[in-house]
Amino acid sequence: MKKHLVFTCIALLLIGHLAHAQGTFTLQSTNTGGQATNTHVFDGFGCKGKNESPQLNWTNAPTGTQSFAITMYDPDAPTGSGWWHWVIFDLPANTHTLPANAGNLALKLAPAESVQSITDFGKTGYGGPCPPKGHGVHQYIITVYALKTKKLGLDKHASPAMVGYYLNANLLQKASLVMYYQR
Repeated sequence: MKKHLVFTCIALLLIGHLAHAQGTFTLQSTNTGGQATNTHVFDGFGCKGKNESPQLNWTNAPTGTQSFAITMYDPDAPTGSGWWHWVIFDLPANTHTLPANAGNLALKLAPAESVQSITDFGKTGYGGPCPPKGHGVHQYIITVYALKTKKLGLDKHASPAMVGYYLNANLLQKASLVMYYQR
């Protein structure tokens, strides 16, 4: 019994060490600081920002990752269903960073294979924060998804709900960060 207990403890320590060595799937940004700035804010709907998507980088993707996707979602929007600000998918597995303003399709900063589909603004690419005046602080959840497929099989006309369905069906792991903004 004592040998069995010692063996079990050693096995658990090794498993814990291997999990720690792999690291935690993590999403970071060098230019959000937790708060959206005028650089990130939408230019329209009464907002006057630069509408630039934040720089993003992620580490420790799970084994078996074949592609990535990124979304930005505001659950506090007064719509009853939140607001999708950015949906980009089919990012190749060797992608681990997106530069600032990669959501601007004209600049072609995102990998050529990637797809940026429509948002709740009705357009493709990034649409920054623009909550109603006086509505309080909104949270903008940016999530990177590690996926078990190279391609979702969707195009730029796919709705955020449809993309979300495919993301969840192919999900290995996800990591998020939140930035906040109010007017």
